[in-house]
Amino acid sequence: MDSYQEHYLIEATELISNLENALLVLEKTPDDKSQVEEVFRIMHTLKGGAGMFGFQKIEELTHYLENIYDLIRDNKLATTAQILDVTLSTVDHLTALLYDAECKEEINKENHARIKNEIDIIVKAIGITEATAERTHSQKEVVSNASALYHIVFKPNKEIFANGTNPLFIVEDLLALGDGRAFARTTRIPPFDKINPEKCFVYWDLLIFTGTPVEEIKDVFIFIEDQCEIAVNKVCAFNIFENNQIDLKLFENPKTFNSYLVEIASRAPKKKTEDHINKKSELSGNTGVVASTDDDLDMGNPKERIKNISSIRVASDKLDDLMNLVSELVTTQAGLSLYSEQNPDRRLEVFSENIEKLTRQLRDTAFSMTLIPINHLFQRFKRLVRDVSLQLNKEIDLVIKGGETELDKTIIEALADPLMHILRNSLDHGLEHEDERISAGKNKTGTVTISAYYSGANVHIQIKDDGKGIDQEKIRAKAIEKGLIGKHDKLNKAEILDLIFAPGLSTAAQITDVSGRGVGMDVVRKNVTNLRGEILVDSEVGKGSVVEIILPLTLSIIDGLLVQLEHTKYVIPLEVVEKCHELNAGELQENINQLVTLDGKQVPFLDLREAFDADKNTAPELTQIIVVHKNHKRVGICVDTIIGEYQAVLKPVGKYYRNQEFISGATILGDGTIALVLDTNKIIEQSIGQKIVAL
Repeated sequence: MDSYQEHYLIEATELISNLENALLVLEKTPDDKSQVEEVFRIMHTLKGGAGMFGFQKIEELTHYLENIYDLIRDNKLATTAQILDVTLSTVDHLTALLYDAECKEEINKENHARIKNEIDIIVKAIGITEATAERTHSQKEVVSNASALYHIVFKPNKEIFANGTNPLFIVEDLLALGDGRAFARTTRIPPFDKINPEKCFVYWDLLIFTGTPVEEIKDVFIFIEDQCEIAVNKVCAFNIFENNQIDLKLFENPKTFNSYLVEIASRAPKKKTEDHINKKSELSGNTGVVASTDDDLDMGNPKERIKNISSIRVASDKLDDLMNLVSELVTTQAGLSLYSEQNPDRRLEVFSENIEKLTRQLRDTAFSMTLIPINHLFQRFKRLVRDVSLQLNKEIDLVIKGGETELDKTIIEALADPLMHILRNSLDHGLEHEDERISAGKNKTGTVTISAYYSGANVHIQIKDDGKGIDQEKIRAKAIEKGLIGKHDKLNKAEILDLIFAPGLSTAAQITDVSGRGVGMDVVRKNVTNLRGEILVDSEVGKGSVVEIILPLTLSIIDGLLVQLEHTKYVIPLEVVEKCHELNAGELQENINQLVTLDGKQVPFLDLREAFDADKNTAPELTQIIVVHKNHKRVGICVDTIIGEYQAVLKPVGKYYRNQEFISGATILGDGTIALVLDTNKIIEQSIGQKIVAL
């Protein structure tokens, strides 16, 4: 049962998140009945699972809310701000109850009592009691014209017992929906001496006459969909169990089941067939009868069935283990390639090349499995914007673009707090109050846009507002006051705006609960840098600001250019490499202004021999210059030798290298030695800091 409850926790967390998003949409469109239905459906599903797995507190709260929203969808109650506020507070509390089911923690006790009292106030105001709620549900069933006979095929996987699931409980839940019969099928049971008591070999055909909507029938299976094969199909609109002319014994034999069901369905006027839970079944004729025979235990064409299983749920720690194994495989494959080069053998070379190709394919496939849409993160901010806008008394619209853009799940997890800081600053400092916006000729409602898009091997995330912008003079004055810059220092626009990331610098007129303490933006930059990313700011007074974060797709494996300086090897990320050149070392040594002409253009360069205090007397006659880029800036990096492309498995550096700005990580080479990964962004920044103009 523990694993079953764990499965419920995963499903319930997703349902609560969906419920919050549905409520935020409903708040914008309170008269949208389809949205009310969506909220009600999620609550009903959440309540059913809570009752099944012993989460009585969750069942209690969702039960009362369900009654309230049942009246709303019947046009007997309006969607008010009070109801939505209480419901959203309940959503927050439900998340806590998932991990404190009995409400033992003091803070959860207080919240539970408060929320229950708020719900009671609404319930008493509209006169809902248990009796009236039950009577309302009963009346619906009496007047419903949607009662029908459904054929349900329920085929548990043989390993379903291992997950703590008892299929008989599912059968009982289905039969409780109305008037019905379950027919056990035993054709999959092996000979007695080969029976494994830990496996399930039985499956069921069920016939149920019920007024329950199809969606609620589907809800019975919500926590075991990946553990069984299911099909639900409408047969006819009359109750065969009240008809003396129907011989129920013919249903007991699987060989006559389908043909008899087709005959019964043909007696009624043809109606539109209900949708299946999935496409795992084939229809017999056009009656809506699900094929279920001894010769077709896999429920239809196996190829079609497999094709329609589009996704499965996998624990994140398993994906982490997979990526670790793939990383080790990449390192081992590099060793094999090196051995093949050192020991020429045609067959060994072929094997090595094939393994390298397969390793790359496996790496790309495994990597793609760790990517998730960034919308999972963006959706969290809808509630934040809603709550902060009420707190600040501002009307704010949140626009989300590019939510389908995928990013490594590890990066997304680490990105939540930095984006939260930036968004809070935009809401508090960036957007004006209504009267200020109107006097400035703007719409009274402020807009914050969060967008994401791909650019090469990077993902760009932008937070843009149409507020008052950042006053550069205020930033400069505050930086001088804090001693961050001198009074006579000349800074361009980008350098001034970059000062907002300095520790303790804030131009807020007053400290609020939202922001303004001068902490946060320096932490934001540090967190983004730790993700091998960079953060840029642009702003125009009176028009708004844009904060852009540029991140790599993954943190684990990169394609790099392996280079050598004296006896030490380094890796430069291939995504930033523009072109490689070869020059006489003397030309660079005589250079005073740190500029070199390449392809007719002057490019600033950094000599790693000089930067790393290498012995100049051992320098080769020819120097390799690798031109790297950052946005529109270009810098040449001088090394002794270019070895070639290399798949680098990134590892964190030890304490001796943590303060080295040029180093972002390390990798193990095929011969077991270590190569340091160069942070080209830091190299370019330092080049600019040394007054080298990047062209």
